[in-house]
Amino acid sequence: MTSWFNGARHRPVWRRAAVALALMAATVAGNASAAELIMVRQRGCAWCALWDREIGPIYPLSEEGRFAPLRPVDLGEPLPAYIEKPATITPTFILVEDNHEIDRIVGYPGDGFFWELLADMLNKTSFRRTPPS
Repeated sequence: MTSWFNGARHRPVWRRAAVALALMAATVAGNASAAELIMVRQRGCAWCALWDREIGPIYPLSEEGRFAPLRPVDLGEPLPAYIEKPATITPTFILVEDNHEIDRIVGYPGDGFFWELLADMLNKTSFRRTPPS
């Protein structure tokens, strides 16, 4: 019986898997300097829950969310080393690009103001809105 690991008939599967992993690694490496929106939150935060209801479902579908995916971090958990100023109020939204803090929103001002403040922060990054077709 041919072994699962070294059988000649399985080598093409392993090659395809290796190629797929290499492509995934290249994609991750290509996004290593990408932007992200860190959301510092805590359990029981009513403003965090309101953001979750109003913005949470649509943020990842937006151009902004695709450019800077959301990364939730619990208050008290360590922030990346390049974030020099601690977050003490929840929610705090920290926009990061190329491992540098660009700007932050402290608190949640409601859905209309959130998008405007986020747009102001994104203007300081490489983000460019796709023109309507």
